[in-house]
Amino acid sequence: MLKLKIHPHLVECGTDEAGRGCLAGPVTAAAVILPDDFKHPFLNDSKQLSEKKRLQLKEIIEAEAICYGVVHVMMDEIDQINILNASILGMHRSIATLIKQPQFIAIDGNRFKPYGKTPYECVVKGDGKYLHIAAASILAKTYRDDFMLAQHDLFPHFNWKKNKGYPTLDHRLAIEVNGRCKLHRMSFRVKSLNES
Repeated sequence: MLKLKIHPHLVECGTDEAGRGCLAGPVTAAAVILPDDFKHPFLNDSKQLSEKKRLQLKEIIEAEAICYGVVHVMMDEIDQINILNASILGMHRSIATLIKQPQFIAIDGNRFKPYGKTPYECVVKGDGKYLHIAAASILAKTYRDDFMLAQHDLFPHFNWKKNKGYPTLDHRLAIEVNGRCKLHRMSFRVKSLNES
């Protein structure tokens, strides 16, 4: 069972991102503050859930969260500042959109930069340990997937409705045949098809 938050008596947000390992599209970050009585039996790391479950949980999180924020950091910015910095910047921006600012920030992963003077803690695999980080992972993943599904219609040969921009074999083959498009991260190396 996931815990609600790290500090029971503070206004605490969880934050996470989706799409760091992709070749195309934004990295998407979310921040969520849940009410102190929030419970849900299925809420977990978004990677452990089916797409259907993620979409059901998205609706529940949006309806029941005290507040939430989701932001895309686009490809040109990723190329300028690198994916780690873009991920952290996305988390900062998602926190900045919250209508109630947190007294403490719980971050999925092991890297972060100070957000003003707000204390924070990085939690490795935090999306499988804390509900608010899991909620942020669900929102980041579902919003990013929606973005890539919309782009699929413009660039159907990359098959983004299936691979969402990740470096799958079909995506890498499509890049080899068609070259990259404006949604690709130009700073990312694409493994050749004979590399695993």
